[in-house]
This record gives sequence, structure tokens and C-alpha cells, in this order.
Amino acid sequence: MITVGRLHGAFGVRGEVKLESHTAPEKAIARYQPWILRDARGTERVCEGVKVREGVKGLIAQLPGVEDRDAADALRGVEVLVPRSALPPPAPGEYYWVDLEGMHVRNQDGVDFGTVSHLFNNGANDVLVARGERERMIPFVQPDFITAVDFDAGLVRVDWDADF
Repeated sequence: MITVGRLHGAFGVRGEVKLESHTAPEKAIARYQPWILRDARGTERVCEGVKVREGVKGLIAQLPGVEDRDAADALRGVEVLVPRSALPPPAPGEYYWVDLEGMHVRNQDGVDFGTVSHLFNNGANDVLVARGERERMIPFVQPDFITAVDFDAGLVRVDWDADF
């Protein structure tokens, strides 16, 4: 299962919820249904027929069976997951973040930075987080800092100083 978004509580009084999407474009999250909703305790439930619309400050979702503000607010923090098989194959030179997680990270001098813990977007660009003897945050900018991604070898090569 792949996490494609998160619910952030009620929007209005009719049961709609604020939706954070990890897809590009953001509204593409609506295409990958049914959703599996996972709460903080790890309890999962299937949710089908979700309607997504764009709001002024982000996406808004209407989930079947969620009829009022209290029910919507109870979904705060719930993760939205879909099977990996529901996603289309990435184009050449593109990667799903989840596919990079766990890969080894090594710089051009052969220094091992550990493995890819996760990636995030800081507003300016994507950032790869490598955890080894310490944590390093490397801008996911190709070919400037990320020089190669080799899935067969399970290796991400970076142009990044070991002391930085």
C-alpha cells in the first residue's frame, strides 16, 4: 500500500474534509479509488466513491457516509492509501518516492550516506533524506545533486560533500 494523502479534519458543516494530496497533480488523488483509510491506531477501512474538488486553499473531499462536521473532524490525521498496482508506471527519468525509500545513497567519492529514509517537498524542490551515521538532506535536483538512480543496484548516486 502507498500513502497518497492525508485528511486534515472538517471543512464546513456538511461532512467535507480538508485533503492533503501527495500526487502530482494534486487532484489526481481522486483517480486512485477505492481508498484505504488508516487511522493512528492502524485500523483500516475501504472507502469508495469519494468526490474531490478544489477549494481556495487546497483540496476538499466528500466521503460517502460522512454527513456532518463531527464525523468529518473525527477523520483528522487519517492516511489515504492505495495499492501500488493502482498507480501508473512512472515515465522514464521519473520515480515514485516510495520506490526510492530503502535504497543506498553514495556520493561520487564512494562515501556511504546510508539509505533513503523518505523524501519531502520544501516548497522550492523535493528533498531526499538519507539516514546513516547521521541524517543528510539532499535536494532532489537532477543531475546537479542526484546524479544517478540505479534500481538494479539499489543505489542513488549523489554529488554531495560528505561533510555537508
